[in-house]
Amino acid sequence: MTTKTMTATAPEKKIGPKIKTALPGPNAKSVLAGDQRLISPSYTRSYPLVAKSGRGIVVTDVDGNEFYDFSAGIAVTSTGHCHPHVVAAIQKQAAELIHMSGTDFYYESMVTLADRLSKIAPMPGPHKIYYGNSGAEAIECALKLARYHTKRQNIIAFFGAFHGRTMGAVSLTASKPQQRRRFAPLMPGVTHVPYPDLYRGRKDAAQDPDAFALSCARFIEEKLFKTTLPPEEVAAIFVEPVQGEGGYVVAPTIFMQELRRICDTHGIMLVVDEVQSGVARTGKWWAVEHTGVEPDMICIAKGIASGMPLGITLTRSEIMDWVPGSHASTFGGNPICIAAAMASLDVIEKEHLLDHSAEVGAHMLKRMSTWPAKLKLVGDIRGRGLMIGVDIVKDKATKEYGAAERDQIVERAFEHGVLFLGCGPSTIRICPPLVVTKEQADVAMDVLEGCIQQVGK
Repeated sequence: MTTKTMTATAPEKKIGPKIKTALPGPNAKSVLAGDQRLISPSYTRSYPLVAKSGRGIVVTDVDGNEFYDFSAGIAVTSTGHCHPHVVAAIQKQAAELIHMSGTDFYYESMVTLADRLSKIAPMPGPHKIYYGNSGAEAIECALKLARYHTKRQNIIAFFGAFHGRTMGAVSLTASKPQQRRRFAPLMPGVTHVPYPDLYRGRKDAAQDPDAFALSCARFIEEKLFKTTLPPEEVAAIFVEPVQGEGGYVVAPTIFMQELRRICDTHGIMLVVDEVQSGVARTGKWWAVEHTGVEPDMICIAKGIASGMPLGITLTRSEIMDWVPGSHASTFGGNPICIAAAMASLDVIEKEHLLDHSAEVGAHMLKRMSTWPAKLKLVGDIRGRGLMIGVDIVKDKATKEYGAAERDQIVERAFEHGVLFLGCGPSTIRICPPLVVTKEQADVAMDVLEGCIQQVGK
C-alpha cells in the first residue's frame, strides 16, 4: 500500500475535485497506520484514499478532500454514492425488519425482486433465482447448480477470467497468478481455454478479428473435446461478456454466438458472469444483450444494490431443480439489501440511466479516440457504455505491457483528485457511477490525459 506523501497540484475548480491537503492528509495517515497494524495485508490498495462520505460521483476523505470517483467502488455504486432514494429505502427497511433468514423463512421482498429481475432477464422465462451475498457466492451457486443439474463434473473457463476468490470461484479465475498462488489444490475439473483478446492477441487477431474469435471458441470443440475432455462430461462454460479484472476485454459477438452453439450441441450450460458488466453498466441491462446470446444462467452482484452486499444467480426455471438443503445462505436476500436493490432499479429506470450510460460512455470513447495516435503510452481504448479500458503500453509496436507506468498514472490521477483503478496486465479501468454527467466525465478525462502525458515524458 502506498503511504508516501503527495503534493496536491490540481487547482480548485467550481466543477471538479477539491484537494485541500497533501495526500494522504493527517487524519488519513492515522488510519493508514492502524490499517497496517490490524488489517489483512491481502487487500490490494492502489493509493491511500481513506473515504468518509460520498454523494453522487464525489467521495470525501477524512481530511475533507473531495475526489471524483471513476471506480464506483469497483463498479458497485451504480446509482452514485448515497442516492437519496436508495438511502431512504435502506432506512425504512432497517426500521421494519433487518433479518429473519430467507433460507428458513420467507420474505415478500425476495419474491418481488425476483419477479422484477425476471422481467429484464437476458433469456426467456420462467425463471428461478438464488440469493447470496456477493459475486463470488453467485458463481459458487452456479458451479454447484451446473453440476447438480447436468450430473456432469467438468467446467470450462477462460484465461484472463476473474470469477471471485472463494475456493470454487478462484478455481475458475485465471487473471493473475497471485490470486491462486499457494492455495492449491484448487477445485478439480476446471479447464482454461483462450479468450479472444483482440487488443493484445496474436497478429492474426488484428488481421481477421472474427476468424481469431471463432478460433478461440472452436478450440473447445475441435481440440479439447477431441483430445482430453469428453464433452458429455462438461457441465458448464463460464464466460464474462466483458472480462473485468482481465483488462476490460470485450467478447466479440461471433465468439459468444459460437459458445452458445457449442453448448447447445453438447448439452452444456452457458453461464454468463455479469457481476461487473451487468445492471446497466454497458448501456443495456446486461452486457450479453449486445451479442444477442441467451445464457442458461446469469450471475449478478456489484451494481444491483448500489453498495449493499447482494449476489444473485438467475436461471431458467427447469435448471434450478435441486431439492431443499442442496444450497443456501443465512444472509442471502437480506431485507435491507433487497430494499436497496429495488430502489436502485427504480433509480435506473426513472432517471433513464440505461440510455444515459450509453450516451456518456459514447461521449468518453469519442473524446479518447485520438489518444492512441497522440499519446505515447496509450495502446488501445475499448469498452461499452461506462465500462471502458485504456491500455498502457511501453512499446506500441510490440504492445509490451506498461504495468509500472499504468500504476504511476493511476497514482497521479489520485493526486489530482480523480479515482481510477487498474485491471489486467496494464489497463486503466473507467467505471464511474451511472449518474456521471458529460461535464464531470470531461474533467476526469482532462486529468487522465494530463497524467498519461506526464508519465510518458
